[in-house]
This record gives sequence, C-alpha cells and structure tokens, in this order.
Amino acid sequence: MTTPPPTPTPRAPLLPPTERPRVVAEHPDFYVIHKPALWLTHPVRARVDVPDILTFMRRETGEPDLAPPHRLDRETSGTQLLTRDADAARRFFTLFKTHLVGKTYLALVHGTPDWERRTLDAPLGDLGLGGANRIAIRQAVVPDGRAAVTDFRVVGRRAGHALIEAYPRSGRLHQIRAHLAHLGLPMVGDKIYGRDPQAFLDFMEHGQTPELTARLGLARQALHAARIAFPWDGGQVAVSVPLAPDLQAYWDALT
Repeated sequence: MTTPPPTPTPRAPLLPPTERPRVVAEHPDFYVIHKPALWLTHPVRARVDVPDILTFMRRETGEPDLAPPHRLDRETSGTQLLTRDADAARRFFTLFKTHLVGKTYLALVHGTPDWERRTLDAPLGDLGLGGANRIAIRQAVVPDGRAAVTDFRVVGRRAGHALIEAYPRSGRLHQIRAHLAHLGLPMVGDKIYGRDPQAFLDFMEHGQTPELTARLGLARQALHAARIAFPWDGGQVAVSVPLAPDLQAYWDALT
C-alpha cells in the first residue's frame, strides 16, 4: 500500500487589502493606477490567494491587453503603470531600459539622519546565507555587487522617525530598502531589512499575525511610490499620488 504524500501545511492567510485600485491618470496608451498596499501587480502562483491589479483592471475596463511595464512589491503602495496595447508596451520597455522613467518614493524610517540630502552610491548583491542572515533574498552593500545609486532627501523628522524621499537612479532588487538599512535607517514595518531579524521568518511560518504587526508597527513596509514621470509624444508626463492613508496615519500619530 502506497503511503500518500503529506499534505503541506497551509500558511496563515495574509491580511486582505482595505482599498481597491483606482485610476489616477488615463491616456489612450496607458493608465496610471494607484496600487494600494497588499495588492500584487500581476497574478502569481502562491499558496494563498492574493488580489492583483492586472486581473482587477482587465475585468473593470474590459481591456485584455493591459500589461504592467514595471512592478511594485505587494506591500508597496503608489503609482503603477499599465499599458493598453502592444505598441505602448514596447515604447515603455525602451523608456525603462534607457532610464528615462523617474520614480520618486516616500519611506517612513526609524532614526533621524543628520543630513538633509544624500546620494548613496553603493553596489548591491546577495548577502548570502550564513552567520546572522537566514533570508536567502536579502540584499546588501557588497564589493562585487551591481551598481546602485539612490538620492535621498529628508522631508520631515518626528519622534525618532523620519519621512524620506528616495529617488533610485538604478533598479536593483530591494534597492531603497537595502540602501536605507545600510545608512542605519531601517524602514518601519520592513520584515527583511527592519529592526527585527526574526520578522520575515515568523511571517513565512505564521502569516501576518496581530502580534507581528504590533512588533513592526505596521502590517507592511512603509514604502510609497509617490510620483512617476516620463517623456511621451513630445511632452513630459508626471503623475503623483498622496502618501497612503495607513502611512499618513502612522506619521500623524508620532509626537
């Protein structure tokens, strides 16, 4: 008699999003969407169901050719592009490849830097498992990493925290989060680069529990894609969205 394989233990469910995606700019060639936190950019196979804006917008608009020329992490909120046809997708591919799309982010961090503006030019690569690191995808400033440059500007300081504007000139994995951690300014709510080294491992095993949220201060990393700008049809397009409500509430509650 063959013993059936063990049934994998399901991970605790993720927190459901509290907002729906909304269009903040519409053009015949593209949409700029406000992606709420806890939405994926596009569908992926996973052990738990997570909503994604591509499926949602295709259903809402009836446009099956919508496609994302870039991607925001599930926990990151803010401006997300969706192209409306194959020609626009090709044009955006070229714009991103030639670094002509500018993206400005806002991040809430622990710590108050003694500078107003700073450019960090520090290569990023895999930190590697071993020692204190138990997370395979963790990035770090390493000598043989890929070139990574981020411009930072302090927007405000409050109660041991700072609100920081970040403009990445390159597009490395976890670039803003890893660079802020390198500067000693871990992002609020960040499970990988934050102050709690056990947070991501607990999240993978148990999901986003109330206890984990209390430890981190937020149910997600405090990163918001506030503005996107790019050339189009001889002009310049720039679209901004305000700081997400959960991040604004956290900031406002600091005294």
